[in-house]
Amino acid sequence: MLSASPERARPLIALLGASGFVGSWVLRELSARPVRLRAVARRPVRLPSGPARVESRSLDLTAPGAVAEAVAGADVVISLVVHSGGWRAAEHDPAARAVNEGVMASVLAALRDRPSGGAAPVVVYAGAASQLGVPPCEPIDGGEPDHPETAYDRQKLAAERLLLDATREGAVRGVALRLPTVFGESAAPGADDRGVVSFMARRALAGQRLTMWHDGTVTRDLVHAEDIARAFATAIDHPDALSGAHWPLGAGRGDRLGDVFRTVARLAAGHRGGPPVPVVPVEPPAGAPATDFHGVTIDATRFRTATGWSPRIPLPDALARTVAGHATAEKGS
Repeated sequence: MLSASPERARPLIALLGASGFVGSWVLRELSARPVRLRAVARRPVRLPSGPARVESRSLDLTAPGAVAEAVAGADVVISLVVHSGGWRAAEHDPAARAVNEGVMASVLAALRDRPSGGAAPVVVYAGAASQLGVPPCEPIDGGEPDHPETAYDRQKLAAERLLLDATREGAVRGVALRLPTVFGESAAPGADDRGVVSFMARRALAGQRLTMWHDGTVTRDLVHAEDIARAFATAIDHPDALSGAHWPLGAGRGDRLGDVFRTVARLAAGHRGGPPVPVVPVEPPAGAPATDFHGVTIDATRFRTATGWSPRIPLPDALARTVAGHATAEKGS
């Protein structure tokens, strides 16, 4: 269990990317703990209530000195920062690498510059299951060699390797969590999910057909963001068991996207009225990554065994919450 330094009543957790979709869920989760929380993001962060002492800092983490300010004095750093343009932007936008890879390099440089003594700070990094590239088999468990297919995944993998190298040097206790397909309703205003499930939910609520780049049998490991937030909270409780490795997270189901999208269409029809919108295959766009056409099922047994974590929200409930959240947001807009 994470404990505070003697000179401080509560440990300090610096949460980088606190205003994002996953970040807002992690912020909510950690605010229920007796800790000090520094919520760092480009835009102002809505601070949740709870026993945590929370401060908000609006910083551009690519600016000189910003990362050092963000992590100063932190016992734990959770890095959820990712370039907003996604994998497509990473192919041509130099700013993507500055965020996806450069922020981690700056975090490690700042932590290396701290006075020595005491336990090394814990750094928990949000990676992606897609860093692996095309899965050689299903399920994947983290023991496979990495062959990333996109610039985005190469940048994420480079950041992870920087963290694990720093862990081997003893500068930090680094934990890389490789996230599955995370989805859900927003945990805070403006912290919207831009992933495929929410994209389809918004289309279905607008009465637009749902299109797939395949026949619908392609699988994804889908986990609600609330469960992922618990995984980050659990990780900081087990730094010595987890440090120095990457840990794939998932529910282990391998949900067929065609079935998921049809469920989303049916749920949206219940809010919108009328029949469900059709779910149809279409030709994929040029340049679509190969990983989009291969199934992903994740065996998270290692992480579950080390921490006791497992997803709690069943897929039907998670999808219903997601669609309902978007329906409510549309009515309020």
